[in-house]
Amino acid sequence: MNARATASAKAQRFDPQTSAFAADVLAGLSRQPKQLPPKYFYDATGSELFEQITVLPEYYPTRTELGILRDHGADIAAIVPEGAALVEFGAGATTKARLLLKHCRIGAYVPVDISGDFLKAQAATLQRDFSKLLIAPVVADFTAPFDLPKAVADMPKVGFFPGSTLGNFEPHEASAFLRSARQILGPRALMLIGVDLEKSDRLLHAAYNDASGVTARFNLNLLVRINQELGGNFDLSAFTHRAIYNRERHRIEMHLVSRTAQTARILGKSFAFRAGESIHTESSYKYSLDRFTTLAKSTGWTPQVSWTDDENLFSVHALVAST
Repeated sequence: MNARATASAKAQRFDPQTSAFAADVLAGLSRQPKQLPPKYFYDATGSELFEQITVLPEYYPTRTELGILRDHGADIAAIVPEGAALVEFGAGATTKARLLLKHCRIGAYVPVDISGDFLKAQAATLQRDFSKLLIAPVVADFTAPFDLPKAVADMPKVGFFPGSTLGNFEPHEASAFLRSARQILGPRALMLIGVDLEKSDRLLHAAYNDASGVTARFNLNLLVRINQELGGNFDLSAFTHRAIYNRERHRIEMHLVSRTAQTARILGKSFAFRAGESIHTESSYKYSLDRFTTLAKSTGWTPQVSWTDDENLFSVHALVAST
């Protein structure tokens, strides 16, 4: 962040979370090619839009993963320690966690997410349905180290990372996250993680370019956040959503493409866009079972069992922290 932008940020008296957002936006838009971290999709509006995405007919990951968790609930319950603390990284809606709570004898639920208002609302709703369950939300960036609540210190730990969010990380970031999660959860912890699998370009294109345009609104909401929280002046009508599959790199790429030559200002700094220039907002890597197993082993986890659906669209893995 340059001196002028820093002074502007201080003048607006940003809280630490917004200051981090400002720094990441300014740094990302200064790069070539331009990019923005996908973790900032999930303000209250973004979280709500993503929940709409999960029930779209084109979007297979959520319903497929739910099916796996439902069909293999007894198998999962057999390996989850009784009275364990279930720590969900990047918790959104509690639909998947509810399946585990139904099948397993969980002692506490610790949802962790950067979107505090959405997280607390979901935790409150869950508490009404599971009145005797200890629920201890943690507002934090789950990609960085954070402390677990003292109330769960003596409980066995089970990490939960559903939804193929691991695919949003670059390979080195995925490795760093898995190592960090192992440190947070501690020795002998269990990790349940969802991983999207490689599949046809046709299915992937449809999933990230839905006919109703919800994914486009989700993507554009990132610019809405910048305008509202950082005083940006992005013209939303001058950008369009685009998602493509990069088969060579095994990933879907989401972009916001400038329709015309234009300039946007944020915190006193100008960013010029050529017509057709894009901001890379998200990558979603797809794994083979073998590639994910290799990744897990390299980061201090021992793969214990994996489950897939009948069409091999998605997978759920149980990993144990290596001692």
